[in-house]
Amino acid sequence: MSAVAVLPLAYLIGSIPFSFLVARRFGVSDVRRVGSGNVGATNVLRSAGRTAGALAFLLDAAKGAGAVALARALGAPEPVAVASAVAAILGHVFPVWLSFRGGKGVATGAGAFLPLVPLGAGAGLLVFAFVLRTTRYVAVASICGACAVPLAAWLLGTSEPVVAAAAAVALLIVWTHRTNLRRLATGTEARIGDRA
Repeated sequence: MSAVAVLPLAYLIGSIPFSFLVARRFGVSDVRRVGSGNVGATNVLRSAGRTAGALAFLLDAAKGAGAVALARALGAPEPVAVASAVAAILGHVFPVWLSFRGGKGVATGAGAFLPLVPLGAGAGLLVFAFVLRTTRYVAVASICGACAVPLAAWLLGTSEPVVAAAAAVALLIVWTHRTNLRRLATGTEARIGDRA
């Protein structure tokens, strides 16, 4: 199966706006109009509660893993499976269904790299959990966790395409958190547990 066929499918899987749909199911008509305005699990958590936030995170992560699984099931070579992971993350960040205004790519990224480099993704999740517990800033935890994945993948001797893709996604996640970084600099960034 050529990348021409697989990558658009991976992008469309990533574009499914689960966080938007979960928030609506839990009574928030448009999560883009509350809190940070972001279509991601953290804003769903703050605006619709813990159950909704957890469900949004799991479904967004499943998109990333599903895109990789689909590429492999269709017989795509491993570099295309890696590219499918990136395509799904781009679909989440720039979803066609929501005028290309999506989430920040953290949950989908975690799901996408879990089948590609399980220990590396696990290290990223551990770093995320530790930093979140220490600082209570989701943005800081997300950036640290994302940056841990390519480092762990490199230390584990993972293939160059996976390491390069993880590094590119880490840079994307830093970029998607640019407004959070500005709020951190001014002391106005919300901590986990704050309501929208």
